[in-house]
Amino acid sequence: MSSAGQWSYNKPCTLWRKGAGGNDEYGDPISAYEPPETIMCDYIGGMSAKLGSLGKEVVVKNTFFTAYALADEGDYILIGVSTETDPVVAGADEVRHVTRWNDTLEGMEDDWAIITGV
Repeated sequence: MSSAGQWSYNKPCTLWRKGAGGNDEYGDPISAYEPPETIMCDYIGGMSAKLGSLGKEVVVKNTFFTAYALADEGDYILIGVSTETDPVVAGADEVRHVTRWNDTLEGMEDDWAIITGV
């Protein structure tokens, strides 16, 4: 992580990535989400409209800025640390869009914005 990222991405947040789903070899359901993981972010809140890539409007709830590269639409994210295995029970918000941009200052790794919506 760049020195700028270390300085600004200093708030722990919890991310639940989509799991494989389906059933295991015994027919039991596989968790829809991977175990929660803590990532470092900075974030802003507020309701605003954003035009999605397919021309649909998304009402933005929170935007998380991070160097974490594995978030995707359909994942869930929460401000703070949680060990709850169900993101909905934990009160997390669904990731609606993820954007990536270059680390202009040091060129070490890309930065990401994880956008949640209502």
